[in-house]
Amino acid sequence: MLPLNRTAIAGIGQTSFSKASGRSELQLAAEASLAAIRDAGLRPADIDGMVTFTHDTNDELQLQTALGIPEMLWAIRTPLGGSGACASIHAAAAAVASGAANHVLVYRAFNERSGRRFGQPTNGGFSETSLPPRTNFSFGLDTAAKIYALWYQRYMHHYGVTNEDLGRYVVIAREHAATNPAAWFYQRPITLADHQASRWIVEPMLRLLDCCQESDGGVALVVTSLERARDLPQRLVRIAGASQSHLAGGDILFDYHRADPGEYPEAKAVSTHLWRQSGLGPADMDAAMIYENFSPVVFMLLEAHGFCKPGEAKDFIKSREIALGGQLPVNTHGGLLGEAYIHGMNSITEGVRQVRGSSPNQVKDARNIFVTSGRSALILSSD
Repeated sequence: MLPLNRTAIAGIGQTSFSKASGRSELQLAAEASLAAIRDAGLRPADIDGMVTFTHDTNDELQLQTALGIPEMLWAIRTPLGGSGACASIHAAAAAVASGAANHVLVYRAFNERSGRRFGQPTNGGFSETSLPPRTNFSFGLDTAAKIYALWYQRYMHHYGVTNEDLGRYVVIAREHAATNPAAWFYQRPITLADHQASRWIVEPMLRLLDCCQESDGGVALVVTSLERARDLPQRLVRIAGASQSHLAGGDILFDYHRADPGEYPEAKAVSTHLWRQSGLGPADMDAAMIYENFSPVVFMLLEAHGFCKPGEAKDFIKSREIALGGQLPVNTHGGLLGEAYIHGMNSITEGVRQVRGSSPNQVKDARNIFVTSGRSALILSSD
């Protein structure tokens, strides 16, 4: 059995990101997966494990057949939606470390805009049948923006964060997207005035430009052992840390029972695990890829993971420390607001590109990249 930090991401792949893919979700999954396998210098026959989300519509056995994989030894699905994005890599690394599989394919693909729109209260998005039985919408909480806004309201009130403060993050995310050819908002930066002119979604917290995209597309990665990765063509990207945290009484959506709804205790806990695993700390990170279904969560996660003290994220962002050339560049691909929303998986591929030195918005001498989806997180490092 290997230590978890003796695993690596050997291949990455993605489709184009659009609002109308014109392909089935299975085709998107196969396209991204084949790209990741080829990027790793492998053949489909080398894949013997799979990981995806519980929400993914693509059956593992159908994808196995589409790719021509003769036999799989291990397959699992991770729950929790976007907050479990890094958990999918954690699960794949655990399989490799335990010897359950040698090369694990991790994939996520959907037609989120042209098919089932997650951001809508009807048409198969958030509905009483698509969420756990305990969930109900008795108080009109029928979209993700409304549900999460209650967290953000407490945080923003406590630290005096305004919607204009949120806009400063969005402007930087769109700057990064504007120079990323893969991003939906490539060559389309915005100003703070543009942000402030966008319509309210949940007043006074969230405007339209504070909300992640609804995207069509797919992303895939291949996880293997560090030793096997050394024989593959890409620059080594070691999984220096991978962890999750799920605290008692928590809830992915209706998480209103914390002692302080303005904090993110799972994120605090998961980073504690990662710093201990890796022997690294916040000051060692060269960039951070932060899951942002909505802009306020970037502020909360910068503080929860120890990059800023409580209440200091707004000034850290205002001083542009998260931009390229800043102290901690954040979401150098444009994030889920600027590049695409593939449930946070495209933030992991950007972390890999930064370590490889192949990002369109490359951070100079990047060695350690922090990737977080809140309840799960990774540290990706050069060896």
